[in-house]
Amino acid sequence: METEKTINPPSGYATFALFLILIVISGILMWQQQPVIAVILFVIDFSLVLPGLVIVNPNESKVLTLFGKYTGTVKKDGFFWVNPFTVKKKVSLRAFNLNGQQLKVNDKVGNPIEIAAVIVWKVQDTAKAVFAVENYIQYVNIQSEAAVRHLANSFPYDNLEDENASITLRGGAEQVSVLLEQELNERLERAGIEVLEARISHLAYAPEIAHTMLQRQQASAIISARKLIVEGAVGMVEMALNRLSEKNIVDLDEERKAAMVSNLLVVLCGDRSVNPVVNTGTLYH
Repeated sequence: METEKTINPPSGYATFALFLILIVISGILMWQQQPVIAVILFVIDFSLVLPGLVIVNPNESKVLTLFGKYTGTVKKDGFFWVNPFTVKKKVSLRAFNLNGQQLKVNDKVGNPIEIAAVIVWKVQDTAKAVFAVENYIQYVNIQSEAAVRHLANSFPYDNLEDENASITLRGGAEQVSVLLEQELNERLERAGIEVLEARISHLAYAPEIAHTMLQRQQASAIISARKLIVEGAVGMVEMALNRLSEKNIVDLDEERKAAMVSNLLVVLCGDRSVNPVVNTGTLYH
């Protein structure tokens, strides 16, 4: 496999001046009735001098091949002259954005999900990009889709069905992005491509299960909230009984303690406002 070889060809300004001088000389020779020499100079000028002139724009490169053999890559921007018989292929060194399409895949536990990624990449090795693969842009698109599919198959969407999962697609966005970037760099190294950044841009359950999973998430959230409320209420009831006992405000038997605990839990755990009842009689009537 070819590896990149950077070359610095001579400046093209002197060669361009020579091109203009040869044109002037050819014109003078034609005027002096020496057409054979004039035509020879004219052919040399346009077949050897002019074809070797090349312009390299900023963040671009020219990959040069001579009779089927790779001779080097010009990465420095400017005006140069190279062997006129070389074939020059332009390769951009700018960063590209790949906004991947939404893919429908199954996560680790088999739930159908929709996922898409945004990938920023650039050509790092021009020789590999040109000679190692047929079309490096198409190669990036296909390998990126394969990497996103593999990532989605490797982790669950969330912890609802896999409570022991250390990384989930929804909760571990930063870790998932790092893993996706690493896998893409491994896959695209053959084509001389460097991935600068990779992020999940879209993540959702597939439409056929989205409503059911939303209800499940809501139920899980309600259960967690109720659990927290009950734990807090039990602590408050315990604190109230202890304070009443410490201050000797009232002496309650076990039956009345149970009634008080029941009433306090109803007040503290209920999701509606309660209406207090004032007892004007004795404690037992």
